[in-house]
Amino acid sequence: MDSRSRYLREGIIAGLIAAAIVAVYFLIFDAARGQPFRTPALLGAAAVQGVRDPGAVTVTPGLVAGYTVLHGAIFALVGVLIAFLIATAQRQPSRLLMMFIALMCFEVAFLAVLGVWARPVVTALGWWAILIANALAATGMVVYLFVGYRSLGGMLFGPWTRIVREGLKAGLLGAAAVALWFLLYDAAAGVPLRTPSLLGAALFHGLRDPSALVISWPLVLEYTLFHGGAFIAFGWLAAGLLALADRDPRLLFAFIMLFCCFEVFAFAMIAVIAQRLFETLAWWTILAGNLIASIVMLGCFFRSHRVAWREFLHASL
Repeated sequence: MDSRSRYLREGIIAGLIAAAIVAVYFLIFDAARGQPFRTPALLGAAAVQGVRDPGAVTVTPGLVAGYTVLHGAIFALVGVLIAFLIATAQRQPSRLLMMFIALMCFEVAFLAVLGVWARPVVTALGWWAILIANALAATGMVVYLFVGYRSLGGMLFGPWTRIVREGLKAGLLGAAAVALWFLLYDAAAGVPLRTPSLLGAALFHGLRDPSALVISWPLVLEYTLFHGGAFIAFGWLAAGLLALADRDPRLLFAFIMLFCCFEVFAFAMIAVIAQRLFETLAWWTILAGNLIASIVMLGCFFRSHRVAWREFLHASL
């Protein structure tokens, strides 16, 4: 009972911390655009009143308060689930894998529900702003919970510095491999830096017509930062999973699935956001770039986890 009350309490606190992080993020986001509290009002109108047209929404204290309560309750429930998985991971380390899957499912489900239920709202807010907010919230939640279970983190993962260093190295190498591949491809096609400019314009500025693209350094820089950050986050996730696999090599199945999902997600994201880009950017170039990055990252990880790989291959055979 003591253990149960502990993870219930800490899960609710972690969820409320995550909800507060999202609220502060969108408070700053809305204030920077000169429209304070617009995001909670839009989401509240879509969730509670079924409003689809952002232009028809008026910011009111009732909408903001109603969405804030709903938002906090959902995050508290997710926090309790994550706290339970972390607490029980002391006996079953694979529960941490379930935790990461739960967080990723929460991200995808949130965007999917908004996309289906109120697509104009997502367009008005920017899908990337929602994704960043939820990623910050998930990070804050996990950090708070692992501070409460420091011994668990050390027992499961070993020194955190190793995971951070290994994930950072692999992520940067993977990002550099993709960047070099497209740099060579664009140069061979006679349009240097077209690919990062095209993807940056589609992701951050809503470009849908590739013929309207104007290649510029700000576009290249925006996409490069996003691209590098995504690969580093993926590298840290993979490094943490491999640290668990050192104790239980069977988790390398999950590691391989993670890489496969990464390939599919990158390809699908571009197809969903701007399908017309495939008229200019051949699908096989994206697939080849991600495959090159995967090989580079796997080579980097293999050097540090040879024993786990050998045991995994032996068990598979």
